Amino acid sequence: PMIKACFSNDYFAATPTASMRKLPPVTRAAEQGGYAQLVSPGAIDLAMLRRLHDPEYVQAFISGEGPLASSQGWPWTKQIRDGVLAMNAGQLVAAQNALRDGIAANVAQGFHHACHSSGGGYCTFNGLALVAQEFPKLKVCVLDCDEHGGNGTEEFTRRLPNLFNITINGSTFGCRTSDRSVSINLCPVTESFNLYRSALHTGFDWIRRWQPDLLIYQAGADPHLDDPLGTLGMTTAQLFEREQEVFRFCKASRLPTFFVLAGGYQEPLEEKLVPLHVNTFRAAHEIYFGAARAPSFSS
Repeated sequence: PMIKACFSNDYFAATPTASMRKLPPVTRAAEQGGYAQLVSPGAIDLAMLRRLHDPEYVQAFISGEGPLASSQGWPWTKQIRDGVLAMNAGQLVAAQNALRDGIAANVAQGFHHACHSSGGGYCTFNGLALVAQEFPKLKVCVLDCDEHGGNGTEEFTRRLPNLFNITINGSTFGCRTSDRSVSINLCPVTESFNLYRSALHTGFDWIRRWQPDLLIYQAGADPHLDDPLGTLGMTTAQLFEREQEVFRFCKASRLPTFFVLAGGYQEPLEEKLVPLHVNTFRAAHEIYFGAARAPSFSS
């Protein structure tokens, strides 16, 4: 068995940061490792994005006109636009795959800083909130383990009553704990994983309390000690342990889950960054399919 992972060649764009350049090599490595079976994301209905975000902002990004088109932090290009649209389509397919199979992936980045009226922090549209919008009968929870707090997702929890958010971060990005969004800010954990493990288990307690129908896991690689934007100082082994903790919890809870890559900015890609993201696939594959019998999930 392999993890169904949404990806298309449109996901790639020559971004100034590694954000969208890393997606094809991670996909190739996960596929070659026997962890991922690639699935087409298809196309997204722009009306969905206009319901989620300010229509004027959506139109600016589609056309490439005006400052809002580059509000995520990169100069606008058609390639970036097409990649962003494809990745958001992949969110909905990955959600369907997770509900059917229990575990799935979208080889994507760049959602959690996008707010209703603009992008930010290399995030254009909030594909995490999009899932909640398009599955209104489900409770959708985001477990955000990126280096940076998911401020955009926090904003959308106030707009979408079925969206819940837990962000474990080294840099808050302005996040605060509110009714359906919990922010846990940590100091460096290099010398001991116990602090991070405790934060994860606090997050798991909130998930048990909320009882969501679907979990989206933001498996950021930017908490790594060598990441230029990281502060948490996590080693490669600690990141892998994080993944194991998360996937063990989701499997044991029979909680349909899909993951996205989120942040990670180290260069050169193939040597430093790609192995960290592939380890997320490896951990998920080992937890879900390494045992003699995989768990069953209701659709």
